[in-house]
Amino acid sequence: MEVILIKGAGDIASGIAYRLKKCGYRIIMTETAVPTTVRRTVAFSGAVYEGSCSVEGIRAELCKNIEEIENCIERDVIPVIVDEKAEIIGEVSPDVVVDAILAKKNLGTDRSLAPFVIGVGPGFTAGVDCDCVIETKRGHYLGRVIEKGSAIPNTGVPGEIGGYSIERIIRAEAEGVFVPRKSIGDEVREGDVVAESGGKKIRARMPGLIRGMLQEGVIVTPGMKCGDIDARCEYEYCFEISDKALAVAGGVLEAVVSRRSGRFERND
Repeated sequence: MEVILIKGAGDIASGIAYRLKKCGYRIIMTETAVPTTVRRTVAFSGAVYEGSCSVEGIRAELCKNIEEIENCIERDVIPVIVDEKAEIIGEVSPDVVVDAILAKKNLGTDRSLAPFVIGVGPGFTAGVDCDCVIETKRGHYLGRVIEKGSAIPNTGVPGEIGGYSIERIIRAEAEGVFVPRKSIGDEVREGDVVAESGGKKIRARMPGLIRGMLQEGVIVTPGMKCGDIDARCEYEYCFEISDKALAVAGGVLEAVVSRRSGRFERND
């Protein structure tokens, strides 16, 4: 089965890894030394902090070199390596590269990285720096495979969940060390203190359950996304891959499978 390298190991990237892994593909993931994943309970980036983690029954382990990566793959475990520039690509020669960093811009991905390259979200142009793009904006086009052009530009406005949009995002109030005061799965009311940044209190702007919370000790900047509140108040949602992540993953899977039919033939 093909080897697919995924750049990024946040919640969307992990949803992609989960779905591809379930379909039998061999997965390798790269991450930064200090991941800033908010939905930590459903992200393989947790392996960077803990050494290993599991998402819905699939295990990932932190690796330091190609030998450890190969060992993980042999044991049916997803290897995660701290490699911000994805330099390991030169050693593993993946069949497919998926850029799922979700930086809203291209941080260095191009079609020379692998026989097939997929860009996830805004910042990529199909046929220019990747072979196709997967739409990540909530709504009618979520998860669609774009063969020409780009995804919808980032609006800066979070998608609506349970009737809330901007209010559901927990953001840093000041620069400094992030300290959670609530845990993922906790119920909160509007006005409750949910965390601190730089010693300044961060309060909930709506009622619901804490669905995501940044790792304690991360240095944050004012306005940085640090958490997420879910008005639906379904406890299990805090520990399951989201509908959005699975929809995006479905688009990636469609692209990976359909390319064998010549759907994405390169002319260069």
